[in-house]
Amino acid sequence: MKPLFEELDFRPTPLGDLILRRRRMAMLDDLIVYEVLLGNGYLMSSLFHEVEEALADLGLAAVEGEMLDVVVGGLGLGYTAVAALKDPRVAELLVVDVMAPVIEWHEKGMVPLGETLTGDPRCRLILGDFFALAAAPEVGFDPTRPGRKFHAVLLDIDHSPQNLLHERNAAFYSADGLRRLAAQLHPGGVFALWSDDPPDEVFLSHLAEVFEAPQTHVVKFFNPLLDKESASTVYVARKRAAD
Repeated sequence: MKPLFEELDFRPTPLGDLILRRRRMAMLDDLIVYEVLLGNGYLMSSLFHEVEEALADLGLAAVEGEMLDVVVGGLGLGYTAVAALKDPRVAELLVVDVMAPVIEWHEKGMVPLGETLTGDPRCRLILGDFFALAAAPEVGFDPTRPGRKFHAVLLDIDHSPQNLLHERNAAFYSADGLRRLAAQLHPGGVFALWSDDPPDEVFLSHLAEVFEAPQTHVVKFFNPLLDKESASTVYVARKRAAD
């Protein structure tokens, strides 16, 4: 029987110690769960991934057309990226993550979805700072094609527009920051964002300055640890066709 906790990797980073561990949960019939901790808090867990998948499903459902070029900001355990690749219209997926160890976990098969992502020829894992690249449309997310535009950008990095992993990310969530991101979308392209908080009216107002009719989707899921329903938010906003 696997031990209750196995630490698979430990790396110091500028944001705090990054830990990948595997956990056997006896209370859930010995379910094996992968967890990522950053600093003093949980970053992600394979126990909860409904909203990460909903981010891809809701975001791409709002995109029209075929042969879509898509960016996922934040690799994590790979749930958003794998859900995006299930859409047959996705021609290429760039997954941007600032932490080299997270990319290594997938490349080395240390996390369950790693082989799925690295084995799909449509997917490229990009080491880079999503927020810095979002603020520089002339550079953009694709290191091989500066200034490239995309049909969708799906973001899951900060806990919410107010609860940030680092204070320097705050500029992205302003109207000016969102305009720089929108410049990297095709007309009619979609920006979608995961948030662990309820819908934020201030952030919605910033979205409305830049995008057309932004929407919020409250995604509910059962939390077996708390034995009750939990909820997160997915924002979906479309770039105006005339922009």
